[in-house]
Amino acid sequence: QVQLMESGGGLVQPGGSLRLSCAASGNIASIDSMGWYFRTPEKQREEVASIFTANVTRYADSAKGRFTISRDNDKVYLQMNNLKPEDTAVYICHANGLIQGVSPYDSWGRGTQVTVSS
Repeated sequence: QVQLMESGGGLVQPGGSLRLSCAASGNIASIDSMGWYFRTPEKQREEVASIFTANVTRYADSAKGRFTISRDNDKVYLQMNNLKPEDTAVYICHANGLIQGVSPYDSWGRGTQVTVSS
């Protein structure tokens, strides 16, 4: 089992910045991708950004040019700049790959609240 722990959320004014962090732990044999999602009012998860093997990245249109995802071994970060009120959400970390014994995992964190308001 793989656990994900997010940190870095908070309250920020429009135009401000935040950096979210997520650390993975457990019997990890490999990490194929890590990413950030936000929870919609309908309780669905929508992708913000993901990072794959060889540091290939993918961003939602709303995140392009403002957010940057990066990864350092078992940690993933989301640098969020020029934040807007519509970015307000719970941001959830995601990771998938293989655990020891070559079994796949697909794990989600509990989320960290980002509030953009003046």
